[in-house]
Amino acid sequence: MNTDTKPEKVIAIENEAFRNSVGTMDDTGKRKWVFPRKPKGKYTNYRNYTSYILLALFFILPFVTINHNPFLLINVIDRKFFIVGQPFYLQDFFILALGAVTSVIFVMLFTVVFGRIFCGWLCPQTLFMEMVFRKIEYWIEGDRNKQMKLDRQEWNSEKIRKRSLKWSVFLLVSLIISHFMFMYIVGYREVFKIMSEGPAEHSLKFIVMLSFTAVFYFTFAWLREQVCTLVCPYGRLQGVLIDKQTINVYYDFKRGENRSKWKNGEDRKSEGKGDCIDCQQCVVVCPTGIDIRNGQQLECINCTACIDACDEVMEKIGLPKGLVRYATEAEIENQSRFIFTSRMKVTTVFLALLIGFLGFLMYDRGSMEAKFIKPAGSTFFTKNGKITNTFIYTFLNKTNEKKVLTIKVISPKNGEITFFGSDKIVLKGDQILKGNINITFPEKDIRFSKQNIVIAVLDEKGKIVDTFETTFEGPFKLLL
Repeated sequence: MNTDTKPEKVIAIENEAFRNSVGTMDDTGKRKWVFPRKPKGKYTNYRNYTSYILLALFFILPFVTINHNPFLLINVIDRKFFIVGQPFYLQDFFILALGAVTSVIFVMLFTVVFGRIFCGWLCPQTLFMEMVFRKIEYWIEGDRNKQMKLDRQEWNSEKIRKRSLKWSVFLLVSLIISHFMFMYIVGYREVFKIMSEGPAEHSLKFIVMLSFTAVFYFTFAWLREQVCTLVCPYGRLQGVLIDKQTINVYYDFKRGENRSKWKNGEDRKSEGKGDCIDCQQCVVVCPTGIDIRNGQQLECINCTACIDACDEVMEKIGLPKGLVRYATEAEIENQSRFIFTSRMKVTTVFLALLIGFLGFLMYDRGSMEAKFIKPAGSTFFTKNGKITNTFIYTFLNKTNEKKVLTIKVISPKNGEITFFGSDKIVLKGDQILKGNINITFPEKDIRFSKQNIVIAVLDEKGKIVDTFETTFEGPFKLLL
């Protein structure tokens, strides 16, 4: 329908709905600061408990070690990577790449079925913004109305004192978070070393840490919810992935419309009124400033604040809870009860399998890795009816334990190895070692100019810990 043929009243209502749906933008397109009311209720309590656990993990994990390895370390500069205490090297990059692809598939499938639960409950941006910085803001400036009053008033002593205190605490918290984030990159010992020796001794790392602090402060003091609405790609992605069978926070418009203010003693159903009393409580608690009653929106992070706010109002006026709730769009349209559908079950099982596959990739890497490569430009030599090739071996010990290794040709079985030194190779924990060996075969056993051979590496007990297939060069033979 062309907008030119619409009545002016309809156009005005649609425009008002659009302005309400973009909670961080005013009529002129400029940013509108969001002052959400402090939420309370069942879901808020659950989110608080979840945030306490996640924050505790964030601040504890840098000090946790497994087999003397850090639990998690992503040191790109020194190329040291530890995930759940397992060391990863450049040779394991394909595992990390497969893990990244698996994680992307997991996120996509999870979003298709369960919506943006991650955004509201687990996302670090939401976690720090709503559970740390927002609570500091409530503590210093008060709830929504007091914050709005403080924002409107002139820069008097009260405003200067409260804003200075808030910004100072924000800066201090950002500094603390940056130090812990840096521990996940260089380790907690290095961070303590930088702190004790001073910035002059570690100027580059000190600048990086200050940069982290500046980014955190800018994000949580000014950018805030715009990270979710403008920066984060996941918010854009979810608009493509969700459908009518996806679980999200929804307003039950069939039950709530036509919305009307509450009057004591009225029979709303007989008067054609819905259960929504247009109290706006679901709007004022929203951290992104949207009106959930306008339908599913890009800015909604499924934080459940609107559910708690609406349930509180419904309980006060004696109407059933759940006007705003976790549901699917199809459930709202058909007014049916929530059913854990076959699609949800199959997807949940598949997600569990993906997690298992990712765990298998991380742990099924072997305790060491061996390679046998011929030196560039080298060839074979013959003597006394035997052909000899030289190989450079590279051993990587992926554990913290010392290993005593030996080398054996297992295919063909009659190969002889000459070591440049002891035939027992000692490899320390987390060590890369290179050396040379000669491998010799009787000339009659080498049928091709390049013949495949398999070399095994054995531990002290004679158990094969790794094998490597390479080529053995010999003279060209014309086979008839």
